[in-house]
This record gives sequence, C-alpha cells and structure tokens, in this order.
Amino acid sequence: MDKNQTNYRSGSLPERFPLATALTPMQESALPYYEGSRALARGTLFPGLDLPFMGIVNPDRPSTPATELMTIDFVAHELGLYLDTHADDKEAFDLLQTMLALCKEARRRYREIYGPVAFSDMLSEESYTWMNDPWPWDYKGKEG
Repeated sequence: MDKNQTNYRSGSLPERFPLATALTPMQESALPYYEGSRALARGTLFPGLDLPFMGIVNPDRPSTPATELMTIDFVAHELGLYLDTHADDKEAFDLLQTMLALCKEARRRYREIYGPVAFSDMLSEESYTWMNDPWPWDYKGKEG
C-alpha cells in the first residue's frame, strides 16, 4: 500500500484531508414546545428537533414524584440550551425563570418527603441519610 493513502489500521489521514463537514440548521424559535412529560419522553422540548433514533419513540413515563422532578429539571435545561443561541428571546427567558422557580420549590418538597436529591443536599442533613428509605419509587413519605 502507498504511504500517502489512508490506512484505517494506522489511524492517520493524508495532509489537508477533511475529516468532516457538519451542517446544523439554526433553531428558529422556542415555539411550539412540548408539554413537560411529553418533552421528557421525546428527549427534547421542541417538536422541530424531535428526530427519534431509528423511529423508536419512548413511551410517556408514569407520573411519580421523581419523574415530575426530572421533567421540571429537563424543561429548564432544554430552555437553557435554547437560550445559549437565542439570548434575546424574552418569552423563552421568562419561561426559564418560571421553570427555575418551580425547580427550586419541587426540589424542596421532594427533599422533605424523600430526602436528598443530590449529594449537595446533604449539607442541611443532621446525619448521613442518602441511603435511607423510602426510595422515590416506594411512593410514600418519611411520615409513613
């Protein structure tokens, strides 16, 4: 084999050989957007970005305290990613502010019932409670 040809076993490329050229169209708007639980199941908040891998669509998850918390966090994260490229979208920013307030309140309520959500929540605990029951899928609070 000629030394100037690409050899997949050696991992080298000829000089000035373009590895790839990507084209990513710019998302036009935050509208329309999916309702929270649908967004979590689809893996995106925005229907225009909904391109299921091999046509596989995740089913909606049952509503539990854990999935509700995941949904709120997911929507806030998706809005944050959108705002990275659309910082002047006031409506999306206002929605992000609403979602962040909901996240804060939902995490507080969740911690009261089930305990810490993240290790950083251990800061307010009197003892190591990370492994204590009930687990979120047990569907009952600390009070019984």
